[in-house]
Order: sequence, then C-alpha cells, then structure tokens
Amino acid sequence: MLRIRDISYSVEGRPLFEGASATIPAGHKVGLVGRNGTGKTTLFRLIRGELVPDAGEIELPRGARIGGVEQEAPASRASLLDTVLAADTERAALLAEAGGAGDPDRIAEIQARLADIDAWSAEARAASILRGLGFDAAAQARPCADFSGGWRMRVALAGVLFAAPDILLLDEPTNYLDLEGALWLEGYLARYPHTVIVISHDRGLLNRAVGSILHLEDRRLTLYHGPYDTFAETRAARIALAEAERRKQEARRAHLQGFVDRFRAKASKAAQAQSRLKMIARLRPITTPQEAALARFSFPAPEDIAPPLITLDGAAAGYGGVPVLSRLDLRIDQDDRIALLGRNGEGKSTLSRLLAGRIEAISGQVRRAPKLRIGYFAQHQIEELSPAETPLDHVRRLRPEEPPARLRARLAGFGLTAAQAETAVARLSGGQKARLSLLLATIDAPHLLILDEPTNHLDMESREALVEALNDYSGAVILVSHDMHLLNLVADRLWLVKGGRVVPWEGDLEAYRESLLAAEAPPAPPRPAAPGAARPRPARDRIAALRAEVRKAEERVARIAEMREKLSARLADPALYEAGRAGDLALWQRKFAEAEEAIARAEALWLEAQERLEASGG
Repeated sequence: MLRIRDISYSVEGRPLFEGASATIPAGHKVGLVGRNGTGKTTLFRLIRGELVPDAGEIELPRGARIGGVEQEAPASRASLLDTVLAADTERAALLAEAGGAGDPDRIAEIQARLADIDAWSAEARAASILRGLGFDAAAQARPCADFSGGWRMRVALAGVLFAAPDILLLDEPTNYLDLEGALWLEGYLARYPHTVIVISHDRGLLNRAVGSILHLEDRRLTLYHGPYDTFAETRAARIALAEAERRKQEARRAHLQGFVDRFRAKASKAAQAQSRLKMIARLRPITTPQEAALARFSFPAPEDIAPPLITLDGAAAGYGGVPVLSRLDLRIDQDDRIALLGRNGEGKSTLSRLLAGRIEAISGQVRRAPKLRIGYFAQHQIEELSPAETPLDHVRRLRPEEPPARLRARLAGFGLTAAQAETAVARLSGGQKARLSLLLATIDAPHLLILDEPTNHLDMESREALVEALNDYSGAVILVSHDMHLLNLVADRLWLVKGGRVVPWEGDLEAYRESLLAAEAPPAPPRPAAPGAARPRPARDRIAALRAEVRKAEERVARIAEMREKLSARLADPALYEAGRAGDLALWQRKFAEAEEAIARAEALWLEAQERLEASGG
C-alpha cells in the first residue's frame, strides 16, 4: 500500500502541495490528473525519493520496486530485444553469475530463483511487449542506434513493462505511441498485476485501463473511485453544489451587511448591528473547486472556394523514388472531417505530407484548388521552434506589418498569456509550445488543416478546447491521432492506410478498436498478383532474428544441462547417504528435480524456436 501523508512541497517559493494526502491500495490502477503545472511529475519524483517533501511523508511497502520511464533507451548497438531483457536487472545478474558459478549450492539457489521469476520465458514475454508497441520480429533484432528518439522511448517503455516493478509510474506514456500502441497499452495496464499510477490526458486510457482517479487540485489530492467519466461527473456535481452554497452565503452576507449599513448609526439598533457584524465575520468563505479555465482556440475562418480542395488520381508517394503508397484515388472537400487509421509505418504521415505539399507525388496526379491554403501541424514542428525566441517573435516573423497589440491578441486566442508571449520558447511547457505551433499552422486561415498527433502535451481542458475549435472550424480537417475521444467527436469519415493503399473504413471507430484488440487486421484492399509471379522469399532479417532465437535457446539448454550435471555429481557423493543426512539428501534431490523441470521447459522453448525457423523457410 502506498500512503501519502500530509505532504507539503514548494518550488522556488511556489507551493505545489499543502497537506496533501492519499492512500493507494496494492494492485490498484490509478490515473493521476490535474492541470498542467500543478505538480503531477513532481509527485512522481517525491514517490521515487528523488525529492524530499518539506513536510509530511510518503510511505512505501517494504522492499517495493518502483519503476518508470526516465528517458529514452540508449542509442547502443544492442538489439531491441536484448535491451528490454537487460531491464530486468535481477534476471541479467543471475544469468551472468550462473555462467561462472562452481559451487553446487549456489548453482541450485540460482536455478531456483530463475524458476521463481520465470526467467526461461523472458524472451517470449519481452518479444510480446515489443510487438504490442509496434516492433515486429525483424525490428526487435536491430540495434537501438538504428531508431529515432521517439522509437527509443517506446523501447524504454517496453523495458519498464518487462521489468514489472511493484509500483509502476508512467508519465504520459501514449505521447509517443500511435492509436494501435495506445490501445495495446490500455489492455496491458488493465491486466498488470501490480500497482500502476499513470499521468495521462488520454480519456480512453483513463476510462478503460484504471479503476480510480487521483486528482491534484488546489495543492491537495483527492482519490475518486471509478474511471475518468465517473470522476468528471462527480466533480461537476461537487462544483455545482459548492457554487450553489457560495451563492447562498453571498446572499446571506449581503442581507446582513445591508442591515448593518442601514442601522449602524442608530443607537436603538447598534447592538443588533454589532451582532450582525460578528455573524458576517463568522461566515467562512466557500471556495468552489478550481474550475479549469477553458482556454479556447480561435481558428481563423477561411473563405469558401470551389470544390474539390484536392483530388488524387492514381497517385503514388514515397521517398527516394520508392513508393510507400500507390494507386491513390481520393477527393477532399471543404466540409470533410477525415481520420487516418492504420498501424505505424503503413504511411499515414506520408499521406499527410503529400496532401500538405511537403513531398511530391512519385507518379499520378495531385490537383489542388486555386488559392488553396493548407495548415500543417506535426509533432516534430514543436521541436523546430526557436528556443531562444519568444512566441511574440515567432508570430511577428509571419506578420511583420501587424502592431504588437494585434500579435498579442493572436497569442491570447490560443491561450498564451501576456507573460507567456514574452517568455523564451525554451522555458515554455510542452502544452504551451503545442499551442504556439497550432497558431503558426493556422495563422493564414487555411482551407485544409492537417493535424498529426495534435493532442500530445495538451492537458484535458486544452483537448476539449481543441475539439470545440475543430467542430466550429469551417475548413476541412485531416487527423492522425491516438486520442479516440478526439477522433470520435471530430471525424465523420475514416480512411484506412494499409498495404500501400488508402481506402474508406466502413465501420465506426469502435469496430476498428475491436478489430485491433481481437488481433484481427482490418481488411486491406485486394492486391492481384501478377501472372506467374513467384512467391516472395521470407525477409532475410526475419530469418536472422529466428536463427538468433534458436541459438540463444540452444545456449540456454546447454547452460542448464551443465547445472544439472553438477547437481547429479553432488547426488553421486556416497557421503550424502550416510546416516543422519536425510535432510541434506532431500534438499539436493529437490534441487535436482527443479533443474530437471527447468531443462524440460528450456528444451520445449528451443523446439518451438526451431519450428518457427523451419516454417519460415530458413
């Protein structure tokens, strides 16, 4: 059980917690929510012991292992699979010690502990986690250095999930996942056997993966039972009740003050007036829960232009002359709200760049309406902001003729205050940078707005504001997002990007989600094979990964067999069978039986790996 008792903590004189308390039972799944900047990440650092509270204490279960994604996996030459396996430091240490152990007693202890932690199925478990996060077998065999920072963040997440700490702390884990990875993570966390606390603004995850919401507000912690929607309803009711009580108190205060004002000067009423003043002083102010100020987005409205905005006829798009998408026959009109679905790597971002004019078609035709303006927002654009410049500098560069007051009004329309307008971008929060990037993408009143993961770094209130702004926006919208709540409320058409093609998805988002959870790939358009085409050979990297798995399985069998031989030699010692040593004999016989069981399991895993290799044609 995790107990937070009356903690207080300040940063540079600004209090983040004052007498905050909460109790989280073992094994509970909790979503930690609150507005950006209230101290959620700081609470994680307090729990991990990286910071010490100014007052109060945090009580953890004795010996509890705490895990979280601190930073991305290193850009090493180790494979993804080996990097994740190394995250279980106990298993890695035991295996390393087993390789050089000579003492039969210690060998037996190592063997028993490896069996306890299910070490022999570790590779299968690690591979399953990596697969759920978007890495196929070939990718798992590649070194970490081959992947970008965002992908290495997924590897770091896979590592902490594999290590299975007693208390798992996750800070916005879906920010670097696609829709498919986010849905997989929801299911994994719901089944996770230990305590989970996750900071998230992903409404779907908070509704399906956790059973309680821990709300950080007004420097206090309040635990609500139930998913996020239940929390939102309960809190709304609390706000309404507190507001009603506040209005009643204000009316009472006004009535009493009116009596005092009228009769304070009259000697006959002086005593009553003094009594009323004392009553006013005893009225304790009723403060309503801190209502999140919904900082609205203000997307400028484009003028109408003749449809269609964009048509694609037999177009192909890719890089270096190699197509990622082909045979694209699509049309976009100004009233379209389109969500792009598909697994990572299928080409959603490629299609977005093609439509935005960031890349040219390899073949076919792409026709755009005359005077068409396109706004494009992608995650990497936040990183392209100039860290040393202010938001005011960024907007002034695009509108040098506008007066400062107008520029500030533009920033205010995207929730950036006067103080933030003159703060260097490097000191802004992720959410504030995202708002600035959205402003820059829409400043020209685009007819088509293409948004690739726009909700990353936005808190819950900002996401709701974005939903309202997109629904009020009169231009076309194309969305790529792992936030199903956003897609459900904004998109009215779904396009599936799969197998190099883009086709309409005829079902709804829930049907798509169910198809992913059931591990059933959504139907792809048929691809007729060329006459006489030969069956493609299995990819070399896939076979190489399977061969590496077989080799590791063989080494594992040999290692356990060596342990078993040492235990067998110990059991062959006649001294062990002397009178009075029955207890020792039973102990060694039990350890030998454990080794026998372990080698049977290792051999079974080896045979499975061999069968997969043979089935692949390797």
